[in-house]
Amino acid sequence: MSLLSIDPPAGQIQHDIETRTGDIRGLHVVLLKPSKYDDDGYVLRHWRGVLPSNTMACLYGLTEDVKRRQALRKDLDISIELLDEAVHKINVAKILRQSKRSGWKTVICLAGVQTNQYPRAVDLAREFRAAGLTVIIGGFHVSGTLALFHNPTPDIQEILDLGVTVVSGEVEDHWENLLRDALLDELKPIYNYLEPTPDLDSPPIPMIHKKYLKRFAYKQFGTIDCGRGCPFSCSFCSIINVQGRKMRMRNPESIAQAIKENYEQSQISFYFFTDDNFARNKKWREIFEAIIRLRETDDIAIEFIMQVDVLSYKIKDFVSLARQAGCTQVFIGMESINDDNLEAADKGQNDSSDYSNLIDAWHAAEISTHVGFIIGFPFDTYESIKKDVKRLQEEIQVDQASFFMLTPIPGSMDHLNAVKEGVPIDSDLNLYDSFHPTMDHPNMTRDEWFQAYRDAWQSFYSFENMKAILTRATPRMYWGAFKNIVWYKNGAILEGNHPMMTGFFRLKGRTARRPGMGIDSRWQYWRRRVPEVLGYLKATVHFLLELEELWLQTRKRSEREQRLLDALAQIRGEVLSNVRIADLQRAYAHAKLQVPSRLRLVLSEYNILSIHRITTREELRQFWQHTKEQLRSGRLTRIRLHTMVRNVWRELKLHTSFAFSFAFNLMPARPPQNRMVTE
Repeated sequence: MSLLSIDPPAGQIQHDIETRTGDIRGLHVVLLKPSKYDDDGYVLRHWRGVLPSNTMACLYGLTEDVKRRQALRKDLDISIELLDEAVHKINVAKILRQSKRSGWKTVICLAGVQTNQYPRAVDLAREFRAAGLTVIIGGFHVSGTLALFHNPTPDIQEILDLGVTVVSGEVEDHWENLLRDALLDELKPIYNYLEPTPDLDSPPIPMIHKKYLKRFAYKQFGTIDCGRGCPFSCSFCSIINVQGRKMRMRNPESIAQAIKENYEQSQISFYFFTDDNFARNKKWREIFEAIIRLRETDDIAIEFIMQVDVLSYKIKDFVSLARQAGCTQVFIGMESINDDNLEAADKGQNDSSDYSNLIDAWHAAEISTHVGFIIGFPFDTYESIKKDVKRLQEEIQVDQASFFMLTPIPGSMDHLNAVKEGVPIDSDLNLYDSFHPTMDHPNMTRDEWFQAYRDAWQSFYSFENMKAILTRATPRMYWGAFKNIVWYKNGAILEGNHPMMTGFFRLKGRTARRPGMGIDSRWQYWRRRVPEVLGYLKATVHFLLELEELWLQTRKRSEREQRLLDALAQIRGEVLSNVRIADLQRAYAHAKLQVPSRLRLVLSEYNILSIHRITTREELRQFWQHTKEQLRSGRLTRIRLHTMVRNVWRELKLHTSFAFSFAFNLMPARPPQNRMVTE
């Protein structure tokens, strides 16, 4: 989160505000995170998102703190609006109308702008500036560029020429002063807050915005950056040059208090700790212990995912305490299993020969592993990538993988070196999203490189590998892994984008298109859009059936259901041994006794959730295929009506049971109601 100056004395600023802004009764702060353009120039937006922005949560918390303290002016009203273009339609005309309210001043804060979002941010800024609004831009693109080049590059100069204020670095120590300058119309062109980096012990914790979270598939999902920085020096990373290599940490008790309040007020039960490397947070033990106390004394059973390095499992007590605190998944920067590639990326801390031990250690604690894997390092070839992905699946056995194309992101040493050495790289920043080639590769054409990337997704998220992942998952890990498969295969295969940039059901505004690419007429737009939507819905139905089949073949049965299946298996074995009918009847009666009467009712043939006899969709698939063939050939007399009715009923039971199981197992924990506290 990033938004060249020295802040003026507080007393002078306060006097200026009181004497010069008497006609302003309110400040409207619009926190706007831009999206990016797709290959056809349309803004990437979804009906429901997956990952809420921690930058938005940070800035919302900071702005609410300024408002609560009445830091700008005691009688000044401050309104805050959060707009994340990944899930919100940005109505520029509406914002402009609001800005004309008498006695109100509007400031547009383009927040957390990454390189691939920068072209869209510039286009939005141009519209707002044309109407005379105050615009601020921050994020990793401007921060990373200024961190390594020090002076504005042409892309940053373009936005400065529009009259936009560029803010680099972290704003915890400066947000109040930035808003003051905006209120006084005294914003400078550039604010450089890269050094010194702020102490995170006292600033407000990222704050939950309930209305914002309603736009996401999982509304109980919160984010917190427990610390910032990373001690390593990976050449492709921009974080170390923006947030530094010195670790800074938030107060563990403040984190625990925020988690408690979020749980009781907003039912937030799942977190993404966004630290680039939580394992190097020097207060990791205190944070885990504080969360464990919440679980034990306050009955707040939150769960979380975090990012760690490959050496994390060797830290004493780190894995075990993470398990106790509620960690369900770790994201690991594996990047490559070729040591030559790791050396080229200055990632000497990774040892590919130790990867299996790393994954086994987390699996032993029943914590799922999600690895980042970069395709396109100097020693990669199309064939080597295929072999590496196969090793990930069969030998190392990770539970989830995110594939990225090596991209020289501004702010990284890869980008700086490419510019210094005159290596040709693409000028269109919209392509810097990790799923487009932006430079040439020594061993592959761009088409081969992109195909290797696409094949990696297809191979890892094939039915066979998804089945293997879910089969080896423990009951504690199963539904988390299942949920991630739904998210990732939908994003990478159905949506055709990186899952971290997608959501569910793409929305595509006709007029929200990149300048220069033209606006289709309504007829032209719908002629293309309707087949797209129908194709997506058809693919979604096939995907849901595939998920249902996965569930049937891998689902973790309850102890009671397993006892029934074991008893029935014993019956089948006795039948094969020519058991007498009387013995068979006695064995079946014994099997029924193994399962309490209430469960027998649930598993009865006529209960809509009863699917204990179904372990695959194959018989149903063959029946419907046969029926379709009979209908096409007009041989209706060969269709057995009673069989069709029975299979329709089986389909209904199957779909209902799958939907019920999926919803039930992903249902968030609720805070205790009217909980009595005793001494």
